[in-house]
Amino acid sequence: MDQPSYSAANVASSSECTRDQLPSMFLHRQQSIENRNLLFNQSFHQLQQHDNQLSQSTEALHVGYEDIDQKPDLAKISKGIKCIVSGVMIDMNKKRCVESVIQPADSNTPKQQFVPCKVCGDRASGFHYGVTSCEGCKGFFRRSIQKQIEYRCLRDGKCMVIRLNRNRCQYCRFKKCLAVGMSRDSVRYGRVPKRSKSVDDPFGGSSDLYPDDSAAESRHLALYDIILNISQAHHAHCAVTEDKIKLLQRKHSTLMQRISIPSSQVNFTDEQLETQKLSMWSCLAHSITPAVNRVVEFAKRVPSFTELTQDDQLLLIKGGFFEIWLTRMAGMFSKFDGMLTFEDGSMIQRDELSVVFTPEFVNSMFELAASIHQLKLNDTEIGIFTAIVLTTHDRRGLQGPKYVESIQDKLLEALKLQISRNHSTEENLFGNTIVKLPHLRTVGIQHNEILEWYRSHWEKVKLPLLFAEIYDIQKHEDE
Repeated sequence: MDQPSYSAANVASSSECTRDQLPSMFLHRQQSIENRNLLFNQSFHQLQQHDNQLSQSTEALHVGYEDIDQKPDLAKISKGIKCIVSGVMIDMNKKRCVESVIQPADSNTPKQQFVPCKVCGDRASGFHYGVTSCEGCKGFFRRSIQKQIEYRCLRDGKCMVIRLNRNRCQYCRFKKCLAVGMSRDSVRYGRVPKRSKSVDDPFGGSSDLYPDDSAAESRHLALYDIILNISQAHHAHCAVTEDKIKLLQRKHSTLMQRISIPSSQVNFTDEQLETQKLSMWSCLAHSITPAVNRVVEFAKRVPSFTELTQDDQLLLIKGGFFEIWLTRMAGMFSKFDGMLTFEDGSMIQRDELSVVFTPEFVNSMFELAASIHQLKLNDTEIGIFTAIVLTTHDRRGLQGPKYVESIQDKLLEALKLQISRNHSTEENLFGNTIVKLPHLRTVGIQHNEILEWYRSHWEKVKLPLLFAEIYDIQKHEDE
């Protein structure tokens, strides 16, 4: 503490006083100095007492840390404890500092368990969409489903997905999300497929989603590569997916647009009836033709399909088109209303379809479509199922049926895996789905038999080129 200097010159210069007043002034100043020294000594004595208490506390700390390799920094503790504000020691700081240092020494303090994200290995934040995952992979999967984003891989879908490079290949990251069990339906409807909980997974997810065997893991990843490719192809080249149907503007239509209906009852000749039937079939052909190009583009993206010879590719597309179209349109057949709604929203009555085909055949179409729709398959599963229909290996005239069969076997395995993940409580769903294949084949054969009559009258009707090509109907010379 700085003490002021008191000299006669300073006093004389600082105040105007007489010589008689100087002794009393010096006496007053001296008393003030003594009072300040007394206060200083009291504060210093109080500080020594607290230092003694601090020494005892630090000794106790040394005893508490005898069995621990790392001892606390006592210099930092002392600095935090000795706090004087206006000469008063704050004891609470000392108490808090000691408690904060002693607490880590408690071996019973629970440690937070590190749970890795099933997709990238980062720290998982919870159980998201059926899988323990981090916030990054959760948001990535949600955006991919909601925006229906199509990804491409530059390395044949074989990129490693880890935390450091998870943003490098979005295709392989999305494939890994599906592979570990993330559910599309949980994004759309806010629900997660039921699955058994594991003790090893603190978030309640299944810890044995993958077998330990690396060969089995590679096989599963290969299957999910197939699932992802077909899912994206189906969403891109199908006009009646679940999301697109919601936006459909339905309107009543008719196949008799080109037929003049007389106001009074008349008796049509057989030739007139034949002409009307051909005209209605032509209108139906125009409604179906947009689906032809979509099925062709879908087929090109089915894994390994383009490795077939061009003749086999064309034969499979032609032979399976009607069955694929009927499967895709299953939800558009309404037995209650007796209507078939096309992808442009046009609603055609069942009776008109019976004129183009036969009442028995139309009844078979409606029954089969209803049974497929009752399976409640999602878009990805419908896509895989139609790919299985496409790769039917016993189509007449195939050059490489064995290779086609090997492609279909992989697709069957992929569908089984996909259904087991999304419909874990429906044990017979896969079998009930596969049973539809022979029924589709039967209806397809019946449809081809009906087309024979139209093929024989090709010169009396003009059809879209794609429609005529897909059903091997002869075209006019001017086309």
